[in-house]
Order: sequence, then structure tokens, then C-alpha cells
Amino acid sequence: MKFDFDERISRRNTNSQKWDTAHGKDDVVPMWVADMDFKAADPVIRAMEHKLAHGVFGYAYIPDAYYEAEMNWWEKRHHCPIEKDWIVFTPGVIPALAVVIQAFTSPGDKVLIQAPVYNAFYGVISANEREIVENELVSQDGIYGIDFEDFEKKAEDDRVKLFILCNPHNPVGRVWSKEELERLAEICRKHNVLVIADEIHRDLVFGGSTFIPFAAVDAMNSITCTSPSKTFNIAGLKTANIVTANSELKDKIKHALHVNGLHDPNNFGVEALIAAYNEGEEWLDQLLVYLESNRDYFLAFVEEKLPRLKVSAPEATYLMWVDCRSLGINSEELGRRLYEEAGLRINEGNMYGNAGDGFIRVNIGCTREVLTEGLERLEKALGQLN
Repeated sequence: MKFDFDERISRRNTNSQKWDTAHGKDDVVPMWVADMDFKAADPVIRAMEHKLAHGVFGYAYIPDAYYEAEMNWWEKRHHCPIEKDWIVFTPGVIPALAVVIQAFTSPGDKVLIQAPVYNAFYGVISANEREIVENELVSQDGIYGIDFEDFEKKAEDDRVKLFILCNPHNPVGRVWSKEELERLAEICRKHNVLVIADEIHRDLVFGGSTFIPFAAVDAMNSITCTSPSKTFNIAGLKTANIVTANSELKDKIKHALHVNGLHDPNNFGVEALIAAYNEGEEWLDQLLVYLESNRDYFLAFVEEKLPRLKVSAPEATYLMWVDCRSLGINSEELGRRLYEEAGLRINEGNMYGNAGDGFIRVNIGCTREVLTEGLERLEKALGQLN
């Protein structure tokens, strides 16, 4: 079946965070929040329509079919078998990070992250009164890598209890190699640092790169957070999983989830996950082709018309990390001017830590028509900065 990712579906007046929070500006092109503008896969829609037709939406439990779908996806898509007893439901990856932080650290402990990185990491660590420790990624010719010497130096601190790994990495788009993951695992084991792997973008990997689950490298000293939300554009259904082979870790996680009242699933989210993982692979494969084409279009446009900007081709995600430092303007001011003067809404790079200042993050999970309009607005706005 051929899916039409060029279909432009209006999301205005749907309570969309991405499209309906422009404070009265009706002409804004939103390329910020990390969800896509595409209609969900047909099997997912049918599954929810079937649930809706039943008409009763009481409390739900997690059926065996849910666990089987998750396990099968791990093995089929990522060649990493897991067991049912490793899986714990959670209503989202960020709630999962919060309960893991609460379960395995105390106020004043430190959590290690790799900047620039997803801004919610900063928020959830700080909100739980833990200290943030940054291992800044290093860029060579626009390709990011890990400063392992600095990473180990930070991990040696006895107060560093957790390391949150983002793989694939948001916002820089790296898919970490097996060798990189093995070295991270070795350092964390050596210094008794527990690894939390945020793998929410695991399925959105482009040709030439291979995603390797951290659990395939070290299943016992790690906790993995997964969700179909980014892959199948169903973030609003609030359905995710925590996966660990370590039963002691799992028991503490389940207790923390119960204490926080985060153990009941969403009726529609359960059905959506089962349908997505069991029947959505054809849709996903076509989506990846479309997103990779958008990525290449973005890269070509910037190279031809905005040569002062530097963008490396992301290996995964639908997020472009754009180096604007040559403009001599900080991210916050650049974001304000793009929004107010060009009607283009992006994410300012300083949201992802000080290492992101001078950058912007642009969401290309949209139709080519919207992408082109956004790039043309970017070109026009930056032309006025000269």
C-alpha cells in the first residue's frame, strides 16, 4: 500500500501544542515541537476506531498481546530479544526518567548527560533536586562524537549515580556505534554508574546507520525507555515502556511508579502500540524514505542558499541541528527574530544546554510543501541580517 505523506492536514484548532500556541499569529510555520504532521498509520487508526466503537472506556490493564508486540518489535526490528518480565508500562519517557531518578538517587546526587541534549533531561533532573553534570559532545566537521576522557573523569565522581544516554541523540542526530556504546558501558560499570537509555527515536534511523539497543551491550546495568510515540506519531496517547533485565532494578522502578500513581495505561494507547508494532512496519518504511528525502532537501537548500549555516546530515530522527554561530547572534535572539519577523518557529539551541548556543533545531517531520515554506522564510529572515 502506498501512503501519502504529501497530504497536508490542517492541525490548527485541534489543541495542537505545535500549531495552536502561536499567541494570535495565524501565519506561523511551526517547525519546533518534536511531533510530525502526518496522519497515523492506518492500522493504528483502525485499532482506535474499533475501541471507540465499543463506547466504554473504563480502567484498562496490559494484555499479553501488548507485551508480545513489544518483544517482537525488539527482535524483528532491532535483533535484540527481550523477555516479558523485563517490560514495565509507563505513560511516557519523561515520567519514566523521573521515577528512575527518584528510585536510584537522592537529592544532591549527580546525573550525567551529554550536551547538547534534549532539554527535558535538564528539567527532570533539576525538578528532582539532583545536580546536572555535562559531558559535552565534541564536533569535528559537524559530526559529533564522545569525549571519553572527560566522560570517565565525570563518572569517577562518587556522587554521579546515573547516566542518561540519548540514542539516537536528540538534537545532534547521531546513532551511537557498538564500539561507542561498549566503551560507555565499560566506564559506567567500572564506576558504578547506572545507565538510563532514552531510545525513543530508535526506529527513525536512515540508510547507512544501524541502531543498537544499549541492552544488547549491557542488559544488567541499564534501564531502557522506549515508546512508539515518535515512530508512529502518537505522542498524545501517552504510552511507553521501561525495559530492564535486572529484576532488582525492575522492582524498584515498579515501586516508584506506584508511589507516583503512574501505573495505569491509556485504553487507546494500548491498542495503538499493539497495532503499530504488529501491522505498522510498511507505513514506517515509507515514512523513513520520505523523511530522508526531506533531510536531503534541507541539506541541499542550506548549502545552496544559506552557505553561512552549517548542517551535518543526521543519521536519525526528523530533527536538523543547524550551526548558526557565523551570524554572530545568540540562539535566543535568533529564535525571537525568526518568530516575530519571519513567522517561523524553531527551537533555540540554548534550550539544550550552553553547548547549543548559536544553534537552532528544526523539525522536518512535515510535508515537503511546509518544509519549503519554512526554509524560504528562513532564507528571507537571514538575508535581512546581512
